[in-house]
Parts: sequence; structure tokens; C-alpha cells
Amino acid sequence: MAGGFFALLDDIAVLMDDVAVMGKVATKKTAGILGDDLAVNADKASGFVSSREIPVLWAITKGSFINKLIILPIAFLLSAYAPIVVTLILMLGGVYLAYEGAEKIYEYFVPHESDDANDDDETQSEEEILELEKIKVKSAILTDFILSVEIVIIALGTVLEKPIPTQIMVVSFVAIIATIGVYGIVALIVRMDDLGYKMIKQSKSEKSVSYKIGTFLVNALPKVIKALSFIGTIALLLVAGGLFVHNIAFLHHLLPNIPSIITEFIVGLIVGFIALLLINIGKKVWKPKKA
Repeated sequence: MAGGFFALLDDIAVLMDDVAVMGKVATKKTAGILGDDLAVNADKASGFVSSREIPVLWAITKGSFINKLIILPIAFLLSAYAPIVVTLILMLGGVYLAYEGAEKIYEYFVPHESDDANDDDETQSEEEILELEKIKVKSAILTDFILSVEIVIIALGTVLEKPIPTQIMVVSFVAIIATIGVYGIVALIVRMDDLGYKMIKQSKSEKSVSYKIGTFLVNALPKVIKALSFIGTIALLLVAGGLFVHNIAFLHHLLPNIPSIITEFIVGLIVGFIALLLINIGKKVWKPKKA
């Protein structure tokens, strides 16, 4: 009896060690999407009235947890009964990530008018502002769902050959850490300017340390969001390219003398712009005619 008990403990220890190792690998694999997730949500959670930023962020965070509760069971069922579908979703996800990265680069060089350019909170009633807030929250949760699918599938792809219990523990761990980590950092980012304004207000002179730090925080917020967006774009293309390079033998051996990170970026960029071109052509072909 005692021998069986200690054998069970040994099996659990081995399992937890395996989970820890694979968890690190899965987290590294999903780091690119987490960077993009962070940039996207920092952008979506900013721009609200100061008193509403945290409630809005909390609403998006709850939506993110619900997204993962929907996605995880489906992913584990596919892994158990149709693992080939996981690989297929992984490839399709790679195309989507590459497209998103290429689209951001395209929009940088060929900017277009923002749909929100005419929004003016000062002329809107409280009801209209709250309604707009709900719409933005729904949009953020939808974006989170798409990114969450990719995070879960990429994490699952790293442990696809492992037993189901290991898959469940590793992928669930990555999903939880992703949500807490991303939205925790976003909360700090969107409150940077508020902290800065408070420090400026409490400063006795413009030469004081608190005034300078406060000014730095206020000015840093838009730059931080822009930097995250840039890093996220590069990371998207690297993750997408990596998915193709590591799963398609031809691409894996295409440029053996070039560092893999460059190969992955080039492949991601090419796939992204091909997808962008096809989608733009499709939009023009099927664009509804105005009456």
C-alpha cells in the first residue's frame, strides 16, 4: 500500500516537472501573440474617462476568461479525437497572424481615416457614452477571442504529443497566465497618465522630482502604446513565419545558412502580404454597390 502511494507521488512529481518544462516552452511560443494582445488591449482600454478605465478593463478581463473557458474544452476535444484539425487551425491561424502583421505595416505606409475620427465625447450624453463603451468592450472581447484561440492552439501545438492530462495542465496554465499577465500590465499602462497627473498636481514646483516624473509618465503613455504596437507587429510576423517554417519541411530546409529568426520573419511577411492582397482584391470584387 505504502509503495503504491509513494509510486503515485513519484508519478505526480514527474508529471508536474513535465508540465513546468512544457509550460516554459509553450509560454515562449505564445510570447509573440501575447505582445500583440498587450498592445491591442492597451490601445482599446485607453481613451476612456479616467473613472471608467478600470471598470472597462475589468469587463474585458472577465470576457477574456469566458473566452478561454469556451475555447479550452473544444481544443482538448480536438486534440483527443482529431489532432490533425489542431494542426490545420494552427496553419490557418498563422495565415491570420501574418495577414494582421502585414496589414499593420501597410496601414503605416498607406494610412487611412479612422472610423472614430468624428467621435466627440464632449457633445455626447452620458447614455451615449455608456453605449459607446459597451460597443468598444464587445469589440475588445471579440478581438481577445481571436487572439485567445491562437494562444491556446499554439500552446497546445507544443504539447500535442504529450498525454491529455499534461496538455490540459500546460495549456490551462498558459491561458490563465496570459490573461492575468496581459490585463495586469494593461491596467498599469492605462493608469500611467493618471498617476502622472496626480504627481504633477501635488508637486510644489516644476523643478521638483515628482513633477518631472509625472510629466514623464504623461508623455510616455502614447509612446509606450506605439512601441508595443511596433513590437507586436514584428512578433506577429515571427510567430506566423515560425508556424509555417516548423510545420512545413520545404520551408524548414529552404534557407539553412540564414538564422531561423530571419527566415521566419521573411516567410511571415510574404504570407502576410499575399493574404492581404487576396483579401483586398476580394473586398473590391464583392464590394456592395451603392444605390
